[in-house]
Amino acid sequence: MKLQDFDHYQRESRKTWNLVHTDHPIVYPTLGLANEAGEVAGKVKKLFRDKGGQIGEADREALKQELGDVLWYLAQIATELGLSLQEIAEANLAKLFSRLERGQIGGEGDNR
Repeated sequence: MKLQDFDHYQRESRKTWNLVHTDHPIVYPTLGLANEAGEVAGKVKKLFRDKGGQIGEADREALKQELGDVLWYLAQIATELGLSLQEIAEANLAKLFSRLERGQIGGEGDNR
C-alpha cells in the first residue's frame, strides 16, 4: 500500500482501531505507545549487547515493524485529540528550527 501523506496514514489506520474502554479514550493508545517504544528500545539494547551495535537486515526489518506500531499508536492518540499527524509534524519542525536558529537544540525544558 502506498501512502500519499501522514493524514492518509492516519485515516487508514483508524479503520483498525477498536476502543478499549478506560476512563478516557487516550489512555489505551498512550499505554500502547509507551509499550511499543519500549519494544524498540529493547531491540536496540540487544543490538549493542549481543551484536556490538551492528544492524543487520533482519534487525532493520524488526525495528521497522516496531516503529510502525509506534506510529499506529501515535496516530490513534492524535485522532482522539482532533489533531492530524501532518499538523503535528509541521509544528514539530517549526519548534526544532526555532530552537536551531536560537542555538537551543541542546539543553532542557519544553519551552527553550
